[in-house]
Amino acid sequence: MESDALVREYLLLGLSFDRLEDGFVDAFTGDPQLRKQVENAPAPDPRNLARRAAELRAELPAAGLAEDRATFLDAHLRALECSGRKFAGEQIGFVDEVKQYFDVDIALGDVDDYREAHEQIATVLPGPGSFIERVQAHRASEEIAPEKLRDCVEAFSSALRDLVRKEYPLPAEEVVEYEVVGDKPWSGFNYYLGNYTSRVAINSDLKQHLANLPRLIAHESYPGHHTEHCRKEAGLVGAGQLEQTLFLVNTPQCLMAEGLADLALRAIVGPEWGLWAQEIYADLGIRFDGERAQRLSAASAKLLGVRQDAALLLHDRGRSEDDVAEFLQRWSMSTPKQARQSLRFLSSPLWRAYISTYVEGYRLLGGWLDEAPTAADRSERFRRLLDEPLTPGALRAS
Repeated sequence: MESDALVREYLLLGLSFDRLEDGFVDAFTGDPQLRKQVENAPAPDPRNLARRAAELRAELPAAGLAEDRATFLDAHLRALECSGRKFAGEQIGFVDEVKQYFDVDIALGDVDDYREAHEQIATVLPGPGSFIERVQAHRASEEIAPEKLRDCVEAFSSALRDLVRKEYPLPAEEVVEYEVVGDKPWSGFNYYLGNYTSRVAINSDLKQHLANLPRLIAHESYPGHHTEHCRKEAGLVGAGQLEQTLFLVNTPQCLMAEGLADLALRAIVGPEWGLWAQEIYADLGIRFDGERAQRLSAASAKLLGVRQDAALLLHDRGRSEDDVAEFLQRWSMSTPKQARQSLRFLSSPLWRAYISTYVEGYRLLGGWLDEAPTAADRSERFRRLLDEPLTPGALRAS
C-alpha cells in the first residue's frame, strides 16, 4: 500500500473509534468527507477495527514513509489495536493496557517518597493545627473568587501568549476562546477546532487556585496544547503529514502532549514562575505569595506518582473505591470530595488509563529536557516537542 493510501486508512480507522465511544477522537482537522464516510457507514465491530490496525501496522514497512512518520504510525496503530480488543470485551491487564496505549512501563511508587514530600511541605506551611489542616487552610486561602476568575484567566492568557510569540512564533490568526463548564471529570480541557483556533473549557465544579491557574492556562493554551496544535498544523500538516490532523485518546500522542503541557509554564517562564505570577496577580489587586508557591511546588514533586498509584490499586491490585479514596486523601491531601472527583476520572472506561500520560509524560519529557546542557538547548528541545512527530520510544532512543 502506498503511503498516502495507508495514511488515509489510518485516518478512517481512528475516526471509526468515535463510533464506539464518543470523545475517542479528541480533534480532527482533516478532510470532512472522511468523517462523513465513517458516520454514514454501518456501526463498526471493534474486533474488525483491531484486526485492521494490525494489518496496517504490518504494511507500514513497505509504504515508503520517512522513518519518523513510520515510527509515529506504528506506535499509534499498536495503541488502536489494543483499544479495539478492549472494546471487544477482551480482558487486558491494566499495566499492559497502559503499555500498549502509551509505550511506557508503570509501577507503584514508593510511599517513603510521599512521606518525605509531606515533611517538606510541612516546613513550608508551619503553624498551629495538624499537617492536613494547614494544607487545607492554605488551599482554601488560595481559592479564586468566581467573579475574579475570568479576569485572571484573561490576564495570564495574554501574558503567556506574548511570551510564546517571542520564543515560538504562532500564526497571526491564532486564537483561544475560554468558557466555564460544569459536571466534568477534569479541571480544564482544550478543544482544538482547527484553523489555529481552540476552545478551552474550565471546570466550575473544581475550585480554581491561585498557584494552579497559571499552570492551567500554560497547559491548555500557551505554550501547551493550543500552541502545539497550531505549530503542528502549520508545520507538519502543511508539509503533507495528514496523520497529524487526527488526535486520538489513549495513544502515545496523549502522553507526549500532556507531558509537554505539564512542563509548559516552566519552559516559557522559568523556575521563578511564582514571582512572575505574583506580579500579574498584583495588577489585578490579588495578593499571592509567589516564592512560597515555588517552594510548595518543589516540595510536592515527589507526590507526582500518587494518582497513578491510585489507578494501579484500583485496576491492577483490585482495591475497593473506598480504599483508593482513602489513599488519595492521605497522600495527595485531598478532601473526600476531591478524592471522589479523582475516582470519577480513574473509573471512566475511556479515561481510566489516562492518568499515566501526566505522570509518565512529565517524567519522560522532563528528564529529556533536563539533559539539555544549556538554556538555549533546553528551549530548542521544547521546540522539537512542539513541532516534531515524536513518540515516547523515539525520545528514549534519542
